Amino acid sequence: MSYTLRQSYNNGSQEKSSPMPFPNLNHFLISFDRALRVVSGQAKASRLNPALSVQENNMSEQQQSHSAGLMRVNHVGEICAQALYDAQGLFSQTPAVSQQFLHSGKEEEDHLAWSAQRIHELNSRTSILNPLWYAGAYTCGIIAARCGDAASLGFVVETERQVAAHLASHLEKLPAEDEKSRAIVEQMRQDEIAHGAAAQALGASELPMPVKAAMTLMAKVMTSTAYYI
Repeated sequence: MSYTLRQSYNNGSQEKSSPMPFPNLNHFLISFDRALRVVSGQAKASRLNPALSVQENNMSEQQQSHSAGLMRVNHVGEICAQALYDAQGLFSQTPAVSQQFLHSGKEEEDHLAWSAQRIHELNSRTSILNPLWYAGAYTCGIIAARCGDAASLGFVVETERQVAAHLASHLEKLPAEDEKSRAIVEQMRQDEIAHGAAAQALGASELPMPVKAAMTLMAKVMTSTAYYI
């Protein structure tokens, strides 16, 4: 979420946790501009790439292709994270929650830039379905936010729990030779755990089991598709 959007959030808000103003046309135009930049691959990292100092090892063509597929899945996950956090931050009800989404979204943008760079290094491409992933995740973010901050934060907690587990599985699936991808995935995993903990501390509510199951199913569809497309 851009600095301009953050400022527009704070305009008219009071120092106490007063309700956030309902988003206006300007907010949506800024969000649309950000969406275009995200899906077009213009994300920029604010932190150094954790793989920067890691040596590139020789890999077979099959290993390289497998790593690229896994990193493409991770990149799609970060596309979705940008959409979710933008929507949830835009429709959040208090400045404190909006600020947390802003902070987490910035770190997720690091992940997006890192994974895109690694995919390029592996001589592959990002998912051609990125606009679809973004649109779907943004819709989910709006729905979660309109259910109230507690439910929205609960959605974050469950999302980050599933993402952290997913990244842990990728650490097992990535070729041992691909130390650069592993360094990126490990830092991403640590950040996701921190984002979930921060959302929990802000008062996240527990999601119903059917919602958790639906989230798991959607994640499986996304990961199985993004590996190839």
